Amino acid sequence: QVQLVESGGGLVQAGDSLRLSCTVSGRSFDYLPMGWFRQAPGKEREFVAGIKGSGDSTYYSDSVRGRFTISRDSAKNTVYLQMNSLEPEDTAVYYCSLSKRDPTLPADTAYWGQGTQVTVSS
Repeated sequence: QVQLVESGGGLVQAGDSLRLSCTVSGRSFDYLPMGWFRQAPGKEREFVAGIKGSGDSTYYSDSVRGRFTISRDSAKNTVYLQMNSLEPEDTAVYYCSLSKRDPTLPADTAYWGQGTQVTVSS
């Protein structure tokens, strides 16, 4: 059974940093695209960052590019999201995704994590 478990969320102030982790169990995620999405109250789930299976290509939404960095560690079966210069608008539940093809598309997600709350106060 494949499981994705996120960790690292919390309550921070604007300008602070957080690092989210997502560990995959039940299968190796080598060569599989991974992504991060987020969903704020009353809004649809939106793409945040994605990384190809090889790790040599990354993708970001315009709202986080330059502040967030996605990376992966195959030895640990873990993908990370380093979030710097956090803003109140970044407040949301963040979800990790294991993608079948395009890590920027929620429709291509094969598995979702349970989500971790990130709250940024002003």
